[in-house]
Amino acid sequence: MNANEIRLLLSDVLPAVDFSSDFLFAELDSLSVATILYVLSDKYGVLLDAEDVTPRNFRNIDSLARMVRSKMSLESKIRQFSVSTPDKVAIICGEDSVTYAQLWDAIVTKAEVLESEGLRPHHAYVYRASQDIDFIITYCAVHYLKAVAVPLEHLATEESFNAVKKEVESFAFTDDIEDTLYTTGTTGKSKGVMLSETCLTSCAENFIVDLNFNKDLLFIISGPLNHIASLFKIHPTLSAGGTICILDGLKDMGAFFKVFDLPYSQFATFMVPASIRLIMQFSYEKLCSLAPKIAFIETGAAPITKSEMEQLSKALPNSKLYNTYGGTEIGCVATYDFNDGLYMEGCIGRPLKNASVEISPEGTVIVSGLTIMSGYVNDEESTRKVIVDGKVYMSDLGYFDENGLIHLSGRVGDVINVGGYKVNPLEVENVASSYPGIKDCICVSATHPVIGPVLKLLVEMADGSELDKHSLAVYIKSKLEPYKVPTMYEAVDSIKYTYNGKKDRKAYK
Repeated sequence: MNANEIRLLLSDVLPAVDFSSDFLFAELDSLSVATILYVLSDKYGVLLDAEDVTPRNFRNIDSLARMVRSKMSLESKIRQFSVSTPDKVAIICGEDSVTYAQLWDAIVTKAEVLESEGLRPHHAYVYRASQDIDFIITYCAVHYLKAVAVPLEHLATEESFNAVKKEVESFAFTDDIEDTLYTTGTTGKSKGVMLSETCLTSCAENFIVDLNFNKDLLFIISGPLNHIASLFKIHPTLSAGGTICILDGLKDMGAFFKVFDLPYSQFATFMVPASIRLIMQFSYEKLCSLAPKIAFIETGAAPITKSEMEQLSKALPNSKLYNTYGGTEIGCVATYDFNDGLYMEGCIGRPLKNASVEISPEGTVIVSGLTIMSGYVNDEESTRKVIVDGKVYMSDLGYFDENGLIHLSGRVGDVINVGGYKVNPLEVENVASSYPGIKDCICVSATHPVIGPVLKLLVEMADGSELDKHSLAVYIKSKLEPYKVPTMYEAVDSIKYTYNGKKDRKAYK
């Protein structure tokens, strides 16, 4: 949603009104005002009433857009559903659940407690993320007070917790910032990413419009709630009037599948590729049996291979299977439904409603639009390096194909230089992963005692399989150029991953 979209919408129903006026309020009569309230409420699913009719809100098209967007906030939508569908279950966690009415009451009560403890508008509230209903209550209560939510990983050390607390409590946040999420630091020092209300509502709108989050959906969240992949599913699910089910990871596979016994017609979830592999390895037949209930599965954060796409599509032939591109600094940006028979590795489809993507002359991804961050806390230098002219410059390499679809081809820092040739490790890993008996792998740089820098492939074999280095090398050579074939091979018990589901390449350097 943007001002131009609203201008076109209202001009169509009120052609005599000059919507370019510097003071729109003076141009309107009572019928025109009522028409605007009705049209905007109907189009965007927000609750607008007489209390919203003020000269400030109706000053011009931009102020109308700000009014609507404020009504699209997570807390406003929860309040709306607490009136329209008070008895509908909003959140489930184990044996506990809350309706929309109960959730709203709990948010207001928690806000009163936080206010009594000294929390004020535009001040930061740092707390550890817990996988429960109270996390969402606290998160929304902080927003209700117009303060800034700063959720940290629940196992954060006292040292790191206090360091973040000290940094954000001494920082002057602008009045539009709602969240500050600290990155995991896998590509450098952990940074506090500032996200505005516009960013949060725009990301939610992306999911609702393009991935069809709706009131009948039960969305299963199993990832850490302080991470964007999970946190940003709270917004569209509850903003659409759906239901969230919170799990503490996928350690208990039985608990995950038990959710599908609940009386809902549509289920969906987000899983990193490593979790998808886990389910397909140990519970494939069970997953197949649930195909009629699964509206969609979304994945991201790390690449998914063609063989994994094919296997998941076979299990869920009628479900949407989304490979989504996003990040803490850019929000949710693009998605590709790989249940299309093509199974294109690295494809992330087209930009979502509120995002734009372009490729720099150097081949890196540039993101702009309403979903991008406002900057880093207390780090203007890094902010200036990443955000240039309102666009976020990413380290991801990518390109557009002839059909306008976006493809990722690795990251700038991951490219390995071997004898003057530049090798994308993802390309090697994707081929190796399709070799029978390989469960997982990672391609890294190594030093051979005779020939110097070479590629090394670390391989996690499936149960009952043994690594045959020669056969694997011959297989890779049949698929790739000779310089992309690893020289060294090693069987390992497991591949290391970061906290948010990416291969931990730094750990192997």
